[in-house]
Amino acid sequence: MHDVTLIRGDGTGPELAEATRRVLDATGVKFNWDVQDAGVDVMEKEGTPVPDRVLESVRRTKVAIKGPITTPVGTGFRSVNVYLRQELGLYACLRPCKQYPGVRTFFDNVKVDLVIVRENTEDLYAGIEFERGKPETAAVIDAINSKSKRKISTQSATTGVSIKPISVEGTERIVKFAFDYARENGRKKVTSVHKANIMKLTDGLWLEVSREVAKKYPEIEFEDRIVDNMCMQLVQKPELYDVLVLPNLYGDILSDLAAGLVGGLGVAPGGNIGPGGAVFEATHGSAPKYKGQNKVNPTALILSGMLMLRYLKETTAAEKLERAVASVIKAGKDVTYDMKPHRDDPTAIGTSQMADAIIRAMG
Repeated sequence: MHDVTLIRGDGTGPELAEATRRVLDATGVKFNWDVQDAGVDVMEKEGTPVPDRVLESVRRTKVAIKGPITTPVGTGFRSVNVYLRQELGLYACLRPCKQYPGVRTFFDNVKVDLVIVRENTEDLYAGIEFERGKPETAAVIDAINSKSKRKISTQSATTGVSIKPISVEGTERIVKFAFDYARENGRKKVTSVHKANIMKLTDGLWLEVSREVAKKYPEIEFEDRIVDNMCMQLVQKPELYDVLVLPNLYGDILSDLAAGLVGGLGVAPGGNIGPGGAVFEATHGSAPKYKGQNKVNPTALILSGMLMLRYLKETTAAEKLERAVASVIKAGKDVTYDMKPHRDDPTAIGTSQMADAIIRAMG
């Protein structure tokens, strides 16, 4: 029996979470679910998108699966996903991007099977920001101008500032995570992605530490790529790459790019892992316009459940679940509208019904 926190999310999150819970229960693995709510709806009722009880639950169970949660753009509360990662010390974001037969892609003759390993706690997503027009922003700009050869020439009244911290310790642990994952899962190569040609003291540090860690894994090939070139390489020849390890911002961007290579965010699972636990979630957002319509694709969250099973060492159940998902997708009959050749295909089924098909495929 595994104690697991189920965070239902908002928008389409609750219906995706329920479909995923039913599929995971059908694997035969026993779960003791602690169901929690977070997100926009909770914010309206309680004044916070993440009540303390949610964090307390995850700290107790040490593993959670989370439906998508809306992140306001430009205004409003900060990303709940980022908050959970930072509060729970979930420094590693794991995002496999695997091509399943039956999903439309541009790579019919190429096998795409990538794993994105993204650092979760540092870089520009650390959230160290200073708002334009504030006295503290003026003080930061003055301090930077007094210490740096390069100056911020614009006025503090019109300039916002973000800080990009990258440390030896943070880089060591995420690159080691990537190599350990490669070693444990039969992967052959790790590519460190950076912009060290421009940001020599942050991304340069990242690259330096990556090279040092790689020396401890002589059986695994190591290389590095500049991030803009990496984007081009993935579009042109994704089959050349295996495990990519990236700082926070690049990892967020390239995980969506890699998801696009294999058919989109609807089939892109994810997990956030730290020394004290893990939270598994789909890469996509909450799609609030489809809320309550039983329409959206549950595959990404169900595959995130597969990653959770692997984390819990329920390997046989994880393999059974992935085979079932792959068989349903390949058959192309019992899938949601986005996985049909035409999005208005009347044979498309709903979220719950696709979960039913996956359960049947598991026998």
